[in-house]
Amino acid sequence: MSLARRGTLTVAVLSLLTLAAGQAAAAPVHAPAPAATAAQGAKVTRIEQQVAQDLARSLSDTGWRSQVRAGVSTGAVELSPLAGRATAPAARQLAATVAEADRRIAGAKGLGLDLGPLLRVQLADPSMRAALDAGAEPLVAAAVGDDHAATVTAYDRAGRTHTLDARTLPAQPVYLVDLDSARTTAAGLKLIGDELARKGLNTPAAQTSPAGQTSTAAAGWWATKVDSIEVSDDEEPWFKGGAEMFALVTGFGQDGKARVDSVTMPYLDYDGTVYYPNQILVNWSNYKYNLADVVLMEDDGDTNYLALAQAITAVLLTIADQGTYIPLVNAVLAALPSSWWTDDPDYVDSWYTLAKNSSGRLNGAAANGWMSVSPYFVQQF
Repeated sequence: MSLARRGTLTVAVLSLLTLAAGQAAAAPVHAPAPAATAAQGAKVTRIEQQVAQDLARSLSDTGWRSQVRAGVSTGAVELSPLAGRATAPAARQLAATVAEADRRIAGAKGLGLDLGPLLRVQLADPSMRAALDAGAEPLVAAAVGDDHAATVTAYDRAGRTHTLDARTLPAQPVYLVDLDSARTTAAGLKLIGDELARKGLNTPAAQTSPAGQTSTAAAGWWATKVDSIEVSDDEEPWFKGGAEMFALVTGFGQDGKARVDSVTMPYLDYDGTVYYPNQILVNWSNYKYNLADVVLMEDDGDTNYLALAQAITAVLLTIADQGTYIPLVNAVLAALPSSWWTDDPDYVDSWYTLAKNSSGRLNGAAANGWMSVSPYFVQQF
């Protein structure tokens, strides 16, 4: 799925941390840059490409080749367990290689090493199934993160490279090696939440009883619910692997500190499709004011969540509640690793000044999506 608007990540993070006009901009604040470098994110792509080449070479074993063909018959399949169940020496060797690649990817994304299998293999397009079943030799490629790539490198079982047109679906079957982005995104968003909490940000909101006393058992809280949502993109290249969508909601917490809440949106699979999730987007009990901003993003694979968490935390710690929104452009620019200017994570769209009483259709600022929302009271019993 291609929903990204690459090269505009700065806009996404700025909207994440921008506070509404009404006061002159504060003096520049330089946040410490996170440890991750531009090369860090590219590690995932390089690892995927090496695994694609190794998988292609292993397909010289006819029995293992048949097992892979059967494995992808229903969609994406975890590569390490698939190879581990095989008896062919080439497959068993590949299983060990892929398991190590899974661990290296988890490290490159700033996540723990116990996430389990991350790399998957699938047909690039279901229409290739007939040729594959008829005996056509498949090529293997890594799912490319760059939506605007002109070519894609694929490998055959002899290790030779083939340059494929990125905009034309190949006639020859192609296996794509990509990430289980649902698993990595869930772990990454948890890491961001943990990092914010560790720094004293995103603390749970205390509820106030009618008598003015704080209580953890209030009658309920108001929320903004997503009734329907659609994202649009004119280009959807065949070489894209699975992408995971998530939203970042920001505002001032009840304690007066800036906060960010993440919301996973795994159902947003296809462009040009209207979804009706009835999903809670904003829990207003977490926020001091009745305004928040929403940024919709996707992880195409190379996102380093530890670096993202460190960058967001560094900037949030510089923001004080002054009753109005103040842009902290220099602080954000100082915090961003250089790799984020081009690739990861991908900015999709943003919604500014979402209000507690907002309802109806809201178009995104980047004109790449819309959502219909409504106020919703969550009753506590």
